[in-house]
Amino acid sequence: MHRKRLFLTSSLLLILATWPMAGPASARQQDPYQTATSLGGPDFEGSVPATTSSAGLLPLSMARAIDLGLANNLGLLLRSQAVTSARGERWSELSRLLPHLTTSGSFHHQKESIAITGIPLMTLPPVTDPFNYWDARIYLSQRIFDLEAIKRSQSAGHQLSAAEFSEKDARELVVVAVAAAYLRVLAGYARVETVSAQLVTANTILQRAVEMHAAGVTPGIDELRARVEALTRTQQLIVAQNELAKDKLTLLRAIGLPVGQEIVLTDQSPFQPLAVGSLDDLFAQALGKRDDYRAAEQLLKAAETAHQAALAERLPSLVLEADYGQTGLTLSSLYGTYHIVGSIKIPIFEGGKVHADELKADAQLKQRRDELADLRGRIEYEIRTSMLDLQAAVREVEVARSNVQLAELALSQAQERFAAGINDNLEVVQAQQTVAAAHEALVTSNYQLNLAKLLLARAVGIASSTGRQGT
Repeated sequence: MHRKRLFLTSSLLLILATWPMAGPASARQQDPYQTATSLGGPDFEGSVPATTSSAGLLPLSMARAIDLGLANNLGLLLRSQAVTSARGERWSELSRLLPHLTTSGSFHHQKESIAITGIPLMTLPPVTDPFNYWDARIYLSQRIFDLEAIKRSQSAGHQLSAAEFSEKDARELVVVAVAAAYLRVLAGYARVETVSAQLVTANTILQRAVEMHAAGVTPGIDELRARVEALTRTQQLIVAQNELAKDKLTLLRAIGLPVGQEIVLTDQSPFQPLAVGSLDDLFAQALGKRDDYRAAEQLLKAAETAHQAALAERLPSLVLEADYGQTGLTLSSLYGTYHIVGSIKIPIFEGGKVHADELKADAQLKQRRDELADLRGRIEYEIRTSMLDLQAAVREVEVARSNVQLAELALSQAQERFAAGINDNLEVVQAQQTVAAAHEALVTSNYQLNLAKLLLARAVGIASSTGRQGT
């Protein structure tokens, strides 16, 4: 009999230990935060810390977190440097159209051969005696007309505009990444709070089970069930607290604060209902506001002018070269001289270089057209999927709230029946599991709702204003 009871007890422990746990780990298997942070790439998860940690807790609002992200986020800093690089490339191409002025001063000591010039020597010596002279000169080189250089300069200008739009788009991505990290920490706080409350309830039920078992009212299996449930909630609390600590580190990395800085979030409900229009209106708004789309348009224009530049390599170019200087045998006897040359360059055959440039430019042009068409379709896809996620999240929150109320009511009734001796506490433990799952679903659905609003704002191109204003 004792062995049979031991076998049943061990089996029950195994069953209870392997029940599904509604906790942070299971909820993060398909975490939408990864969708938000993957928009800009891994660079937007890092930062260049610009401050040292301060003592004590640092109050951190979402607006403040976004400001820090815009100042320190690695992705935005790299895009800013890309703008500087594009500006330098534009000046490099523009320099081909601007005048080139150089100057030099020299002293010459030489001995010349008259014989090699073909001049009849007659009484002249075959070589001159050594002589000296001074020369100071300024040189000018100017392309009067070069269509290739003009088009390449225009292409570099479009490249610069694309880099500037890309930098603006990076600001949107920083807002999305920081706001998503902030929301994730808020969800972590809510998860720790709900699991802590469930642990308090589990300990209360355990205490009641211990007292009733000690009084001989209930069997030991009821106390065993309650103890397993309390340990399960303790384990979930440890997991939730650990995940919250790591989520804080992720937020600190994104905004450039030292990872050792202790923070407390001050915005508990950062998002209000988001007013949305029709799909057509949102799509039209996105095409006008999304800087990545405008950057793609500028890249297409750059490819078009680069293609025109490649074709212009076959055309003549006109170049002016001139110099003016002072020359003399001594510094006290200098006289002015100048030299002016206007030349036309007509390419005939350059070993296939022109044809190669045309092929590369044509391929680049087709690539940019395809990328712009793909981005246009991707924007519509993002808007539609974000709308679906938002609509689903709204319904999920409503269902989760109702489910929490019903689950808590069921738990209360199960506790009353157990206290009255009508049922054992198996029903109570099952009701506790249901309450835990319901609260976890509510935390997750609220998090997904706020994140769906943020991603829809990103799809439309208004994430910066939405994230900073909390609307």
